[in-house]
Amino acid sequence: MQRVIWLLCCLCGASTGLFGQINESDTLLLQYRAALTGNAQTGNLKALALIGRLDISVAPSGRWAFKTQNASRYQAFFGQKADNDFLSQNFVYVGQQRVLYPFAMVFLSGNFRRKIDFRWFAGPGITWQVLRRPGQLIKLSLSGVYESTRFAGEAYNRPSYNGSRWIDTWRATARIFGQHRLLQQRLRLYYEAYLQPSVEQSDNFRWLADWGLEMPVWKGISFNTHFTYTHENIVVESVKQNDLIFTFGIAVRNFK
Repeated sequence: MQRVIWLLCCLCGASTGLFGQINESDTLLLQYRAALTGNAQTGNLKALALIGRLDISVAPSGRWAFKTQNASRYQAFFGQKADNDFLSQNFVYVGQQRVLYPFAMVFLSGNFRRKIDFRWFAGPGITWQVLRRPGQLIKLSLSGVYESTRFAGEAYNRPSYNGSRWIDTWRATARIFGQHRLLQQRLRLYYEAYLQPSVEQSDNFRWLADWGLEMPVWKGISFNTHFTYTHENIVVESVKQNDLIFTFGIAVRNFK
């Protein structure tokens, strides 16, 4: 079974990170990206996985834009579910061509490995385009969100949270994102990092670091490698706080 999944991953792999991420400040009316992924992973689960992703951005004018980024992962070995995760990130931007522009976001997610049945958070924010020129992009964002999480357990690594499946909190979010074209645009370097502390509970925080490389191979098709490292400080008992994910493969999209 593992060899079959490995073969499928090699044939159909595609990076699920933010490679060549859809940029809301671009002037294209419509951007999209679809991918099927091969995933090598360590942490709470050692496995190979298949992951699907669909990203769409619509910008009728320079005054506003809507972007949705959606990913899902399902994996099972010998009839036993190992992964059943989803993530939907949705944004509305206003004046996205400016150096500073506001946005509102709604995130929905579930993570089988971390025993998160369902999580949502929503709130406003502001983005600063620190650097924006052909082949170079750096953005900083700050936002505030309200979050509600239903866990698949009531015992946590911090006993003060024991007794309830739900943890609700207000969070601040600081994020940096960048893309850079190198070697005469034959190679793209991309990265993203964010920190999300609770404004009410000092021990309730998480952070993420993404980085990778993308190499175009043909019109609209590229080969990618991508690393994601995450830390969640409050987890259900027996769940590890850290995950490292390495993804690789190809992707199809309609933007440069």
